[in-house]
Amino acid sequence: MADLITVDDPDDPRLSDYIGLTDVELRRRREPAEGLFIAEGEKVIRRARHAGYEMRSMLLSAKWVDVMRDVIDEVPAPVYAVAPELAERVTGYHVHRGALASMQRKPLPTADELLTTARRVVVMESVNDHTNIGAIFRSAAALGMDAVLLSPDCADPLYRRSVKVSMGAVFSVPYARLEAWPKGLETVRAAGFRLLALTPDPKATSIDEAAPHRLERVALMLGAEGEGLSTKALMAADEWVRIPMAHGVDSLNVGAAAAVAFYAVATGRPES
Repeated sequence: MADLITVDDPDDPRLSDYIGLTDVELRRRREPAEGLFIAEGEKVIRRARHAGYEMRSMLLSAKWVDVMRDVIDEVPAPVYAVAPELAERVTGYHVHRGALASMQRKPLPTADELLTTARRVVVMESVNDHTNIGAIFRSAAALGMDAVLLSPDCADPLYRRSVKVSMGAVFSVPYARLEAWPKGLETVRAAGFRLLALTPDPKATSIDEAAPHRLERVALMLGAEGEGLSTKALMAADEWVRIPMAHGVDSLNVGAAAAVAFYAVATGRPES
């Protein structure tokens, strides 16, 4: 059973995991280096625990203590009860969900390990917006993608904003980083995957015509918002695919495009 500790000093060193949560550069440096990430909200905290992440501590406003009582009773980590105003001073923003937890990261699998059993894989290049990362993971989980592979410069899926936007789906889909880019794509192809690059280029094949849901193993490549996939990534693909557009719209937000493409890639779709 966890200790419930009332804290009224924003400079209390026991709250150090929660300091400056809005400072992106600080969190990018600190969280991976110290092996922690922040889960926000009751559902996300529960999903992180269900996925096997160890809790370091929890920060709760008073009204959330009863809601999280079962978790408090189950975990040995300390639980800090604070006033909403103090939580805002520590974190740098209004914690409207009232519950934060500092969680211990787990070692990432390698790309080879994930590719052994996967059939439907997402490959992201330079997607460094945390909201987009979270949205893509949520769609990947909902639409049955088996794994996510990240280029070295992609944003951290366990950054607080990514976790929050995904509603904890980042815990459901295993992911790994490709150490070299785009050379790492050779590992994906060698594992039997057909590399499909999603692009609005008019020379690309309509994704329905490409019929990726009929392929045994598919790796769908997504680029960053605006820039899209790099020339090197496009050249490394086996085929370019596009989502047909109407009314003069030339592209979709990468999160929306990902959801449409994941459905097209999913097995078990009804044939038209």
